[in-house]
Amino acid sequence: QLQASGGGLVEAGGSLRLSCAASGRTAVVYRMGWFRQAPGKEREFVAAITWPAITTYYADSVKGRFTISRDNVKNTVFLQMNSLKPGDTAVYYCAARVAGRNEYDFWGQGTLVTVSS
Repeated sequence: QLQASGGGLVEAGGSLRLSCAASGRTAVVYRMGWFRQAPGKEREFVAAITWPAITTYYADSVKGRFTISRDNVKNTVFLQMNSLKPGDTAVYYCAARVAGRNEYDFWGQGTLVTVSS
């Protein structure tokens, strides 16, 4: 189970940190990602992190502004979002991949991020 939190309303140029807490069979999770879906648009990839050898991936649109990280003790993945733009407004979802799978099989409920101009 994935529980996303941290969304809210922020002015352009501001920052937010999203959290995604995993529970249950977390030992089989090897990758977690963040996706977002803006009104009227398709869901898009934002960032991902794999372990145990930590590797991170970012969409071009967020490189240099967003940072994904993981607290392996708390089974939580974070998305630090800086220099936010109105175009970042969306519902943000976290997702997890488990061993033996190349798809994101588990999804959180989404958290709304609104960036005002």
